[in-house]
Amino acid sequence: MPNSLALTTPGASSPPGETGAILPGFLDYLQAECGLALNTRKAYRRDLTAFLASLARPTAARLDRLTTADVADFLRYSKARGHSVATVARELAAIRMFCRHLVLQGICPRDVCDVIVTPKKWNRLPEVLSERDAEALLAAPDPGQDRHWLRDRALLAVLYAAGIRASEAAGLKVSDVNFSLGVIRVLGKGGRERIVPVAERALYAVRQYLDHQRGELLAGKADRPELLLSRNGRRLARQDVFRIVRQYVRRATPGRQAGPHTLRHTFATALLSHGADLRSVQEMLGHADIATTQVYTHVDAARLRAIHKKFHPRG
Repeated sequence: MPNSLALTTPGASSPPGETGAILPGFLDYLQAECGLALNTRKAYRRDLTAFLASLARPTAARLDRLTTADVADFLRYSKARGHSVATVARELAAIRMFCRHLVLQGICPRDVCDVIVTPKKWNRLPEVLSERDAEALLAAPDPGQDRHWLRDRALLAVLYAAGIRASEAAGLKVSDVNFSLGVIRVLGKGGRERIVPVAERALYAVRQYLDHQRGELLAGKADRPELLLSRNGRRLARQDVFRIVRQYVRRATPGRQAGPHTLRHTFATALLSHGADLRSVQEMLGHADIATTQVYTHVDAARLRAIHKKFHPRG
C-alpha cells in the first residue's frame, strides 16, 4: 500500500502490554480508522517512538502500568531540549491518541492523558506575500536561465491560484485539471477530495507546460498520470516543490525566506481581503475545522490596522 508506514519495532512479538508490540497496530489504526495524512502519521510515529524509548523505568516498561507522570515527564524533557510549544503540543496530541487507543484495546485501564492540559501556542500570524511580491514571484521563472521554467511557472501559478499544499501539488494528476470548467480536483489530508476554482492565467501556465515541456521531461519514457514531473520524468516530490518555491522566492524577493505554505497563506488572505466569505475560503483550503481558517481574519485585520495607522490623520 503506497500510503502506508513501514515500521520495524523491537519486540513486535512480545505480549500486548509491552511497548514494542502495540505501535505498528496503532499506526495502522491512524490510517484505516482515523484517516490521518501520511505526513501526520510520520510525525506521530517519531513522537511516539521517542516517548516509548523514554519509558525506561521497570514500573513503566509495560503499557498497562503507564501513568500520567510518565507522560508529564516526557513533555517536560521535550521542553527542556528546546522543542517549541507547537512541537510539544503535537507530541501530546500523538500521545493522547495513543493512550485512548490503549484504553480501547483493553491494554490500559484508564486514559492517563485526560488531566494533562495542552500547552497554549502563541497565535503567530502566518506570513504572507504582498500582491506585488506575489506577481514578482510568478514572473521569476526565466527561459534564459531556468531549463524547466514552464513547469516551475505552472507550479507557482497553481500554488498561488488554488492555495493548495505542497503535497497536494505534487500529487496532482493531469486528469485533475479541468480547463473547460476552470477548476482542479485536489486530494487533501485524510484522502478528502475537493474542487478548487483556478484563475485563467494559472490554467494558461499549466497549458503552456503541458504543450511545450512535459513531453520533454518524459524524454521518451512511458507517460505518467502525474501533472508535475521531475527532470527524470518521475513524479515531482514534495521536497522538490519546497526547493523550487524557495529558489524563486530568493530571486523575486532577495533576503526573504518563504515556502509553498506562504503562497497558501497569501491565497487565503487575498480572497478575504477582496470580500470572500470565510466558509468558502475554508472549503477551498480543505480545512476540516473553520477555526483553522479564522486565523486569516486576523491577518486581514492586521493589514487594515497598518493601513489605518499609515493614512488616518490620527493613526
